Amino acid sequence: MNARVSKSLSDSLTTPVVSSAHLAAGASPALSELEFSLTLIATAYQRWMTRCAAAAGHQLSALEVLVLHSIRHRDRPKRLSDITLVLDIEDTHLATYAIRKLQAAGLVRAQRAGKEKLLVATDKGKEFCEVYRQIREKLLVGRARDGGPTEEELSEIAERLRILSGSYNQAARAAATL
Repeated sequence: MNARVSKSLSDSLTTPVVSSAHLAAGASPALSELEFSLTLIATAYQRWMTRCAAAAGHQLSALEVLVLHSIRHRDRPKRLSDITLVLDIEDTHLATYAIRKLQAAGLVRAQRAGKEKLLVATDKGKEFCEVYRQIREKLLVGRARDGGPTEEELSEIAERLRILSGSYNQAARAAATL
């Protein structure tokens, strides 16, 4: 291998992997690298949720899967505002539409508690969540464990991503005032 090719290969191995070099040229190339990785993982995660849902017997969008799992969480009734808060959904109509589709599929139902409308997973919804969990265990959990981060490292990564999400939310609020 000649010296120029060797140097070019060496440089490319140390250059951050980014989708927008103009953003990486700023003060934090590593942040641009993280953002590209987030794009890839978000896309892969959404693809995974829809395909796992299909394998579990329902054609659901990624948001519908997230909403259903949120409603099912701890098997306690949820208000729409609880769901949008936990999932950080700004446009309530997106959650409302997802809930309507889940109701039409018989996976969730609404019930009243005084003036409040609460959402609960039906038996069919709980069964779907269990099949989804089994498929996830079979196809994803083992693969993620093999050579991947430990449980403790995954928890640390999750915590750091939650902290970063606060920075992005704050920056989004500031950008809205420009």
